[in-house]
Amino acid sequence: MIPSRKWLIPLGGAALIGLLVILGSGRRTQPQYFTAKVERGDLRDAVEATGMVNAVVTVQVGSQVSGTILRLNADFNTRVRKGDIIAEIEPSVFRGAVLQASADLESARASVEVAQANLDKAKATLVQARAEYERNDRLAKGEMISPQQLEAARAGYDEAAASVGAAQAGVTQARAMVSQKTAAQAVARTNLDHTVIRSPIDGIVVARSVDVGQTVAASLQAPTIFTIAQDLTKMRVYAKTDESDVGSIRAGQPVSFKVDAFPKDRFEGVVSQVRMNATVVQNVVTYDTVIEFENRDLKLFPGMTAYVTIPVASARNVLKVPNAALRYRPPVGAEEIRALYLKYGIEAEARGGAPPADQAVVWKLHADKSLEPVAIGLGITDHTYTAVARIGKGELKEGEEVVTGSVTARPQNPGAQGIRR
Repeated sequence: MIPSRKWLIPLGGAALIGLLVILGSGRRTQPQYFTAKVERGDLRDAVEATGMVNAVVTVQVGSQVSGTILRLNADFNTRVRKGDIIAEIEPSVFRGAVLQASADLESARASVEVAQANLDKAKATLVQARAEYERNDRLAKGEMISPQQLEAARAGYDEAAASVGAAQAGVTQARAMVSQKTAAQAVARTNLDHTVIRSPIDGIVVARSVDVGQTVAASLQAPTIFTIAQDLTKMRVYAKTDESDVGSIRAGQPVSFKVDAFPKDRFEGVVSQVRMNATVVQNVVTYDTVIEFENRDLKLFPGMTAYVTIPVASARNVLKVPNAALRYRPPVGAEEIRALYLKYGIEAEARGGAPPADQAVVWKLHADKSLEPVAIGLGITDHTYTAVARIGKGELKEGEEVVTGSVTARPQNPGAQGIRR
C-alpha cells in the first residue's frame, strides 16, 4: 500500500529536523582552540619591587634648648656648609643664666677665702691653747695650780683642735662649692651656645619644620628644625622585596628603575645589601633591598617612588612557549588524555604521576585539529613566556602552534564553563 502524500511530507520534515539536530549537536561539542606560536628569542627573569628614593645620609637638626626662634638663616633647598649658622633662638634668658652662674661662682670663691681665714684663725687658736695647756701642765706637776685648772686647759686645747678640723672641712666644702658653681656656669654657657644652631654636615636643606617666632620645647626630645641631606649626587632606593624573591637577590647585581616624574627615563643602580629586618603588613613579609645609584644631574629627589626591576637570570636565543600553554589541559576525559600520552610515548604522565617542577606538557595543534602532547623541560621565565630547556618526548619547533585555551559551543554539563584554558 502506497502511503498518502499528506503523510510523506511531515515524516520527511521530521527526519530532516532530526538530522540537523544530530549534526548541530556534533558541531557544538567540537572545541575551538586558541593557539600561540612557539617563538625563539631572549628571556629575562626579573624581580619587580616598589621603593622610595632617599639620600644616603639624612640628618635631622634640632634644638637642645627651649625658646623662641629668633632667626632662620636657611630655607628649603638651601645649600649649607658644616658649621654654618642656620638658626638662632632668643638668647636673653640664657645670657641671664650665665650672669647668675658667674655671680654664684664668684660668691663661692669668696666663701673659700672666708673659710681659709677661719682655718687660719682656728690654727692660731690651737697654737695658743696648746701653749696654755703645756704651761699649766708644768705648773700642775709643781703643784702650783689645782687639777681643775689643768683640766680646763686640756679642754680648751681639745676644743681648739676640733675647731681646726671644722675649719678645714669648711674650706673643703667651699672649694667643692666652687667646683659646683663652675660646672653650673659651664652648663649655662653651653645652653647659651646652643641658642646658635649650626649645620652638622655639608648638604642641602630638604625640609624646614619651624618659622620665626615659633616656640620650640626641648623638654622630652629635641624638636626638629631642619632636615639636611648630605649629598644628593649619591642616593639610595629602599625597595620592599617579597620574601619569595629574596633568595635570588645578591649584592652587586645591576638594577634598573623608573620614577613617575620621568616616565621615559630608566635609571641604573647596584644592589648594595638585602637587610635582614623583616617588615610584616597583613601577614605579607617583605625585606628592604638597598640599591645605590648616581644622581649627578640631581634629577631625582628624596621621597620619589621608584619602580625597581632586578634581573636575576637571562637566556639568549632560546625556544620559548607562552605560560598559558603550560597550564592548558584538553577538555576531554582522563582516559582519553592517558591514551594520548601513551600514543606519543609520555609514560610518566600516562601513569597519573605529577610531573617534576621543571617539566611540563604542552599540546601541539596539527592542521587536522588533532592534538599532540609534547613533554618539555622548563628553563627561566619572565612570567609571560618560559624557555624550553629540553624536549623530552615529541618534537617542538619554532613557529609551530601550541594550544593556550579552548572553547566549546555547548557546556558538557549545565554548570560547566564553555571555555577551557
